[in-house]
Parts: sequence; C-alpha cells; structure tokens
Amino acid sequence: MRFKKKGRPDLFIFFVTLLLLAIGVIMVFSASYYDTLEDDPYFYLRKQITWAGLGLVAMLVMTKIDYFRLKPYINLAFGVGIILLILVLFSDPVKGSRRWIDLGFTSVQPSEIMKLCIVFFVAKRLSRPRTDIKKFFTGVCPYLGILALVGFLIMLEPDLGTTVAIAGTVGVLLIAAGLRFFHFTVLFCLGVAGVVLLIIMDPTRLNRITGWWSPWSHAGKEGYQIVNSLYALGSGGFFGMGLGNSRQKLDYLPEQHTDFIFAILGEELGFLGAFFVVVLFFLFAWRGYRIALRCPDPFGCLLAVGITTMIVLQAFINMGVVTGLLPVTGIGLPFISYGGSSMLITMVGVGTLLNISRYMQKT
Repeated sequence: MRFKKKGRPDLFIFFVTLLLLAIGVIMVFSASYYDTLEDDPYFYLRKQITWAGLGLVAMLVMTKIDYFRLKPYINLAFGVGIILLILVLFSDPVKGSRRWIDLGFTSVQPSEIMKLCIVFFVAKRLSRPRTDIKKFFTGVCPYLGILALVGFLIMLEPDLGTTVAIAGTVGVLLIAAGLRFFHFTVLFCLGVAGVVLLIIMDPTRLNRITGWWSPWSHAGKEGYQIVNSLYALGSGGFFGMGLGNSRQKLDYLPEQHTDFIFAILGEELGFLGAFFVVVLFFLFAWRGYRIALRCPDPFGCLLAVGITTMIVLQAFINMGVVTGLLPVTGIGLPFISYGGSSMLITMVGVGTLLNISRYMQKT
C-alpha cells in the first residue's frame, strides 16, 4: 500500500515516557543509595542515567526509521533472539537462574530482547494477506508453536514471569487479529492449566504461591517480600514519608531498586505518587492503542498493539506483585526499575510506536 506523508510523532506519549523515565532515575537513586553508601552511593544512579540516555537515543533513532522498512530484518532478529536464549543457558547462574550473558563491560538479558522480537515476528506473520486466524489448526497453531518454543527456552532459565508476560502479549495480538472467542477460551484455559502445572512441578514456585496466598503466616520466609512491600505501601499513607525517607529500603525489602521499586515509591511519595504513576501507564495504554486504531495498515496496527501491551502488561504485573494481588514473579517496572536490557528494549519499542504514530489517519 502507499503511505501518506509522515506527520509529527505523538508528543503525548513522548512526554509520558519522559516523565516515567525521570521518575525512574530519581527513584532508583533513592532506593539504592543506602545499599551502596559505603562504596559508591551514586553507582546505580550513574548506570540508570546512562541506560536512560542510551534508551532516549535508541528511541529517537527508531522514531526516524519507517516501521514497515523493518520487515525484511524481522525473521533474522527473531532467529538471533532464539540463539541468545540458547546461549544464555550456558552462562553462569545468578541467584539460581541463567538469565544474563556477561559481555565484560555489561550484561544482556536475552528474554528482554525476545519480548520485542516476538512482537515484531508475530505482528508480521499475522498481517500477511493469506493468514486466516479464524482457523485453529492452520491459523492459530503455528503461533502456539512459536510461543511454545520461546516459552520452553525461557522456562529453562527458569523465568515463569517473563514467559507469562510474553504469552499474554501474543494472546492480545491474536485477539486483535480476529481470534475466535471459542478458541480464545480454550487457549486461556489451557494456559492457566499450564501455569498451574509448572507451579506444582517446582517446589520454589509452589512456596511463592504459599507465601502470596498467606503472606502474614509465612512472613519470615516465603511471604517476606510481600509483607515488607505492603509495610512500605502502608507506611506511605496519602502523601508519603518524603523522598529519600523510606525505612523499608534499609535492608528490609529485597530488590528495592528493581522488582519492588514501586513499593519504595509508594512509601516515599504516598498514594498520590503511586496513583500518578498508575495514571501515566493508563495514559500510555490509551495513546498506544489509539495509535493502533488509527494506523493505516495491519502490520503497523498489530505492531502498535503488541508494543503497547508488552509495556503496559509488564507494568501492571509488577504493580500487582508489589501490592500483593499477584505472586512474586521477578518482573521489573518499565522505565522505572533499574535494568539496562529492559530499559533499552522498552525505549526501542517506544521509538517504533512513535514512528507508527507519524502515519496515523486523522479523524
């Protein structure tokens, strides 16, 4: 198809992203300062600023690259992603998991790269004219095979949380492409059954469920993180204890600058600060899906849906964990949690979304 002349990118989603990035830099510094006080209190701050800066550059570059020109390279990128998921299984374990490949000067997390690769790959395949998603065996099953391969490799790390997030994103893409309700119901039930089976088969995951279901009864072990996360949120009240004044970050709440940074944010900035972040993610979702609805071609539409879902779903899984609504998964909060691979991949996704917005049809 012929594309109209490019317009301006969606500045609304651009400024929402900048706000979330700024909050992330501030909160990473606040949450990590005590842990590194004796060595280098600015260690994580410098790292986060560096990754945020690289992410902004990547976002601006992707804003300039027409999304439909990326099609010829998608299969290659997906293949590289699969290779990285295999290579990481031979890396040295960190806290019992093999999720990072050490490059010397930094480390990369292949599962984060795969989050975006699979969105591009599935969006490209679903947008082909001959694709009939209404047929289960020829239309749906190939994507289940792709998802099974990726999920199997990530589960070997092991990383159930990322597997669920990727499965959820692919599921939303299939729905956007026209998946039948009956097929969706069957797949959803099978997916839930599969997650339950994976939990039952692993004592560590089963303990996490026990700690989540009754955290106060297991506050000294399985429920430790959730209990201290809830203490942090409860201590914050409506207005918060003040930036930098968190008590739970003083060796009480593990992973306070990564997976549980939202709890520190709630403790220091209160309900108002936490609610503001939630609103920002809702605004991001609104603008992202708006871009998808106004995109002139199926590939761009599905790509926008996938990128938006990838970011927003991860955000609400993280906040669900921190507030005790979901079991502990080890998924960070996009833009805000400390982490280089996640930050860079997320910003590449935002840049692609902004590029798609330049072709939006006016209403």
